[in-house]
Parts: sequence; structure tokens; C-alpha cells
Amino acid sequence: MRRMPDSPEESASPSRPSVTLVLPAYNEQDRIGSALDELFAYLNNQAPGRQGGRPASDMGPVLVLVVDDGSDDDTAAIVEARHETKLRVLREPHTGKGGAVRAGMLAADTDLILFADADLATPADQLPLLIDALATNDIALGSRVHPDGSDRRSTQPRHRRALGKVFHALAAFWVTGPGPDTQCGFKGFSREAAHDLFARQKIGSIVFDAEIIHLARRRGYSMAVVPVQWSDKRGSRMRVSPWLAGRVLLDLVRIPLIHRGVRRR
Repeated sequence: MRRMPDSPEESASPSRPSVTLVLPAYNEQDRIGSALDELFAYLNNQAPGRQGGRPASDMGPVLVLVVDDGSDDDTAAIVEARHETKLRVLREPHTGKGGAVRAGMLAADTDLILFADADLATPADQLPLLIDALATNDIALGSRVHPDGSDRRSTQPRHRRALGKVFHALAAFWVTGPGPDTQCGFKGFSREAAHDLFARQKIGSIVFDAEIIHLARRRGYSMAVVPVQWSDKRGSRMRVSPWLAGRVLLDLVRIPLIHRGVRRR
């Protein structure tokens, strides 16, 4: 199992566990700098809290791991040029978002391992919500759907919302079971759960979230659904096409079949 190089030694306690935040990035040179500005302003406790968030001082040490997914632009160079002591870059060949997240989750060795989208569609001040949920659960799943019925996905373009509803219905029926907002790119895991589940991951496409939830259910991990703030950020690398739709459908069909031999812990 590959480990992240040169991780800083930080003190942690049961109430303030050490944390790695994995950010998968592919050709994000136009957005990664501003996203890291926002993230470290919050982690350094210089940013005002948003609704639903808490000060960064409530958390233990957070190491940020940007996984460069074989970018052919200056994404990795922009990250490497920064002087944050709690920032690392892991360069990987291009395998898709699922492969980049997998590499980062397996490289990290902190108490808790989280991942978020590189554009910070879920703002940094939502991190303590995942960490709180992980105090009593193995996995915390960010959800854009809130208990009052509101849906933060309403900021997406209409065609993306429609496709998302179709995907969610198919995933719930065949792969994940009802409930989770599988495609919210904001999730947290205990180290044991992260290393177990992502070592078993086979899907490299955007469907990997559904695969991880499927595996978590089969392995018997406890999961909490955590309502979070979220807003659509323009500039996504994903382009809807018949080819992508076909791959998503094929990957959804494959997940229960390739993991049919997985047993509970």
C-alpha cells in the first residue's frame, strides 16, 4: 500500500483526531489556486464561518493531499509552488476521478481520511460536520438533500439535475439501496474503513462513490448521512455525452457482480 511521503508529525487526541483531506484534481490550473486559498484561510482560522460550519480550531491537524490525476496543465506545479506546511501533492497517471481518490485514500495514514471536490463546492467550514459524525460512525456521507426537503443541487443546470435523478434511481435500485446522495463529493472515513474499502475498489469512473457505499454495506460499516452546504461551481471537467452515459450504466451494472464474493468483516 503506497503511503504519502513526508507527512508532518502532529499531535492528536481522541477528541481531536488527525485528518487528511484528499482533493482529486485533473487539469484544475484555473481553479486549484483559489480553492486552496479558501481552504487554508479556513484551516488557519482566518475565514469567517458560513452557515452550518464551525471554526477550524475545533478540529485536530488537517493535512491536505492534492492528487494530480495525470494533468497535462500546471495543476501540480501550482500546488507545489505553495508554502503551506500541511500541503502535499501526489502525482498519479490519469485514471479518472475514482482512481485519483483511491490513490489518495490509500496513501493517507491519519486517524480520519476525507475527500472533497477540488473546487470546494462543499465549503471548507463543513469539514467539522463530517468529523463529528466519524466520532460514532465508520463513514460519514455528505448529502446535498436536507431533512427539511431542501436540495442544494437546485443550483445545478437543469439537465444535470435530471440526469442526476435518473442515476440516483438506478443506483438505489441496483447498487446502494435507498437513501444516500451518492454523488456528493464530500465523504469521510475512519482509517480502517478507508483502507479496507478503497483497496477493494475496482471502478475508476465517477461511479466509484456508489461502489464504495455498496462495499461499505456489504462489509457492515456504520454510516451517517450528513446534510451539508453545497453550490454548483462552473468549470467542471465532466462533459455529458452518450459515451459517458454508457460507461456510467455499465459500471453501475458491474458493481454488484464484481463484488458478489465480498463478505462482512
